Amino acid sequence: MTATAPADSGEATGGFGITRSSPDATAGTWVALVVVALLAVLPFVGGDSTQRTLVGILTYLSLAQMWNLLAGFAGLITIGQQAFVGVGAYTLLVTAERNGIDPFLSIVAAGLLCAVLSAPVALFAFRLRGGYFAIGTWVIAEVFRLIALEIGPLEAGNVQSLTRRNALSGYEIDQLRDLIYWSSLALAAGATLVVVLVLRSRLGLALRAVRDDEAGARGLGIDVTRTRLIVWMLASGWIGMTGALIHLNSQSINAPDAFSVLLWTALVIFIVVIGGVGSTTGPIIGVIVFWLVSDEITEWFDLDDPWRFIILGSLAALFAVFAPRGIYGWLQSWRPLQFFPVRRRLVGPGLEE
Repeated sequence: MTATAPADSGEATGGFGITRSSPDATAGTWVALVVVALLAVLPFVGGDSTQRTLVGILTYLSLAQMWNLLAGFAGLITIGQQAFVGVGAYTLLVTAERNGIDPFLSIVAAGLLCAVLSAPVALFAFRLRGGYFAIGTWVIAEVFRLIALEIGPLEAGNVQSLTRRNALSGYEIDQLRDLIYWSSLALAAGATLVVVLVLRSRLGLALRAVRDDEAGARGLGIDVTRTRLIVWMLASGWIGMTGALIHLNSQSINAPDAFSVLLWTALVIFIVVIGGVGSTTGPIIGVIVFWLVSDEITEWFDLDDPWRFIILGSLAALFAVFAPRGIYGWLQSWRPLQFFPVRRRLVGPGLEE
């Protein structure tokens, strides 16, 4: 068999070339485009309940992709990303409800603020390693929550609502619902695309080198702090936008929910662990399993919240022990699949495509 160099491989030598493309990758790309297109037209054909369910699924996918980028590819295992969900929520409250700025522009403002705010946080957090880093990010998130409670004008001790008179005045109910849905789709699809593009870049190569061997990466001339900081700020900004959208959808904000480690970090970790840490496809698989367990199975058996969390926690523990690479890892051991490949491979005479 003779293979010529694909477009992204440069010039081939002796019939050999470097490529990321494969039948699996091509199929994965087309399937992803078709799914996104179908989801985009759902408001014209679907019901309100379907849209509400999908907004929840898509926002969790957005959070899961960002946590996976940090923990799975950067080696930054954080349990404090709820800090930026909360900051995003209160940025929405201040800009949209208190100052009359368009709520969707406020989502962008929330992302920018969280990205900027994450830089000084990193100066402290990056001094910690391993479990200390994880606990440190949790402590930082709690500090953010306490600061929000101490800022009198925020009234974070009370439930704050986004009202039709102020934040939502420019939108009809149906129009607002559809725009929230499309925004959640853009954040979820965008998060997946951003992760793939980052990992395909020189930054992604440096990121995985730092994760696998920090000392070795420094020896190769990689600026470890800069590499991690760029990804940390990117993920924090995206989480902030997602947090703002989540609370625009609920139209109410309170500190315990906005800074909830259970809702915005623990469940996200479950999604990534079940799907597969360190893979671009894992969070997609994980969020589907999460939806099936959290919504469908608990509804079929009429289970309340305690049982829901017992089932989710038990599944996460079983996967952590018996299938640490998640469902995607199990699929890889059965048949190697690369729907969104980020590594190049050598192709040529005598090599398997």
